[in-house]
Amino acid sequence: MSRYFICLLLLAQTARAQQSKTGYAGFIADARTHRQIEGAVVQSRQTNIAFTSNEQGRFYFASRLPASDSLHISALGYVPKAIACKDIREELNIHLEPDVVNLREMTLSASGNKPLHNVGQLDMKIRGLNNAQELLRMVPGLFIGQHAGGGKAEQIFLRGFDIDHGTDVAITTDGIPVNMVSHAHGQGYADLHFIIPEVVDQVRFGKGPYAADKGNFATAGHVALQSKERLDNSLVKVEGGQFNTLRTLAMVQLLQDRGRQKQGMYVAAEHLRSQGFFDAPQNFSRTNLFARYQQMLGKRHQLDASIATFYSKWNASGQIPERAVADGSISFFGAIDPSEGGNTHRTNIQTRLRTQLSENSTLSNQLYYTAYHFDLFSNFTFFLNDPVNGDQIRQKEKRGLWGYNGLYKHYGVLGRNTHTFEAGLSLRADATRNSQLAHTKNRATLLQQQQWGNVSEWNAAAYIRETVQLPYRITLESALRFDQFIHAYSDKLQDTRRQKHTAIVSPKINLSWQASNKAMLYLSAGRGFHSNDARVVVQTNGREALPAAWGADLGIQAKPRNNLVLQAALWYLALEQEFIYVGDEGIVEPLGRTRRTGLDVSARYQPLRNLYLDADLNYARALALDVSKGEDYLPLAPRFTSSGGITYKKNTGWNGSFRYRWMGNRPANEDNSLVAEGYFVCDAGLAYNFKRIELMLSAQNLFDVRWKETQFASTSRLQQEPDPVTEIHFTPGTPFFLKAGITITL
Repeated sequence: MSRYFICLLLLAQTARAQQSKTGYAGFIADARTHRQIEGAVVQSRQTNIAFTSNEQGRFYFASRLPASDSLHISALGYVPKAIACKDIREELNIHLEPDVVNLREMTLSASGNKPLHNVGQLDMKIRGLNNAQELLRMVPGLFIGQHAGGGKAEQIFLRGFDIDHGTDVAITTDGIPVNMVSHAHGQGYADLHFIIPEVVDQVRFGKGPYAADKGNFATAGHVALQSKERLDNSLVKVEGGQFNTLRTLAMVQLLQDRGRQKQGMYVAAEHLRSQGFFDAPQNFSRTNLFARYQQMLGKRHQLDASIATFYSKWNASGQIPERAVADGSISFFGAIDPSEGGNTHRTNIQTRLRTQLSENSTLSNQLYYTAYHFDLFSNFTFFLNDPVNGDQIRQKEKRGLWGYNGLYKHYGVLGRNTHTFEAGLSLRADATRNSQLAHTKNRATLLQQQQWGNVSEWNAAAYIRETVQLPYRITLESALRFDQFIHAYSDKLQDTRRQKHTAIVSPKINLSWQASNKAMLYLSAGRGFHSNDARVVVQTNGREALPAAWGADLGIQAKPRNNLVLQAALWYLALEQEFIYVGDEGIVEPLGRTRRTGLDVSARYQPLRNLYLDADLNYARALALDVSKGEDYLPLAPRFTSSGGITYKKNTGWNGSFRYRWMGNRPANEDNSLVAEGYFVCDAGLAYNFKRIELMLSAQNLFDVRWKETQFASTSRLQQEPDPVTEIHFTPGTPFFLKAGITITL
């Protein structure tokens, strides 16, 4: 692996040697906070050639322009600026003044090769983040559902996938992977409750397996969360609502040097508790702590370090059968086994050193460590297997996760074309102790140890990516990724240890064409994968350890009017094998080859200066390929989904929003004889800002509809029943929930 990475760096140096000194280079930042601005567009007025600033706020123009020309710099939420070419003498340091978000200033550009960036950036600025659930809902078409009392990771739906808790979407926060491989509850388990939403600065995302820097689980898509480097202001927030809900938050800037950006440090603390809306009290409690520090070391080195820790505990009513509600045995918010629940805690530590090697080259090295504990009690079948004690199970693990991320990036000119070269290297090592699946009773009595062992899993990966700005406003990105895995499992019940080595190569290509200032077309194709549980890999001798996913997107982004942005994509995704470990039962469930096709459409409209409308519509057709027709439905795969709303936003005074989310009916089993009912739920919020105080009022499920947040086709038996019954089991969705709060900026 080390020799491979050295070869990548040699290629980078070759590209660097061809750099031309012609053209323009610059840095774009916020005039007030001095933070770099990603996604700002620098455009020639005469030729309409445009380039986009990268994650560090830097941009590179391929060639010099006539003295009569000028550069137009624009970014969402900032006052645009123009610079005459005749006045440019050296590298540009451009500072943009913040302003209200104006869609008229959004410039379409193929140079960034991130077709969903504009939509995501706009949503972040307009909608903001008010709770942990909104982190994932920022991804158009992504739906979530909670089915274990608020403490368990949400169930995720995207592009015709029931992703369970993260099997087919890769999630990271500040470069640290959130998904847990070979988890006690399910492969790819991604619990985001350790994140304080107010510290999140960016939610970057992509759909499909086309990002070279995203490996395991990045099939349907990926989500990369970035925390704020610094706080604009310290603040205190208190929120309270129905069901004895109380949330407190404090965020304090301890060190700041905004003018020179030499150093900065802030801390954040959050506590949330709630009894919940179920008949059996949820007694949910969560505490989060976060701290981040930055320091410039000389002129070229920036040190960044952060630590986050959280602890959560809860009771749960679990999934209940429809028949028990229909006959009045329990209410819609009742429970068959009210002793379900659990606790979990996680601590993340990371440090990263960014080095500016030259004007056009950067190197980043990051180390991270995660300590994790998980303990969950569930009961899905009630008295099916044990008519006396019940079928409650316990899933438990302790985990250590170590990792490294390295990235070399060079920006330069090849001939007359601007290019970006990247070489990345990552290492990840997971080690669990006493991963357990056990039969229990009332959380207190251990009846049988069903699985018990230690999992060890290593993943080493390297990739290269070259992005070239070609003539005719075409951007071509080609990439190649290599992943090597070592899966091992020590079975304490059978006193055995088995190990298997596997590897996969993933080519990817992204092509963008800026047809005009009003339209951009893009085509993406590539290969991705999701790994299977290490216990499955060793059981099957490595067969289908890394099933590949082949995908393609054909899309368009357009501005038919200055205040209207449209996004649409036709997509295709085929998996070699959906072959997963079902942690709830400790068995392997092969689903065979699958294929999904669909259409995503998004619209963002600003009819008035402070009024914004948005809507996302998604269709997916999901099929199993190795079964007969009529039995080829993929359980719980969404077909039609839509979300959107209207937002009125000002810096001071009144602000308000009204949002909806709709999920259509979908098959609950392979022959569609059982159907998971769809839902349509609306939320609303109102706020008033004056000076340093904000008052807030929000309502979830504004019209108090009765809806089922998660649903499963399950076979169960109640204690008094002679025979098992297969039907829909569900977790009820939140009823009308009113919450008020106050934020004081210090």
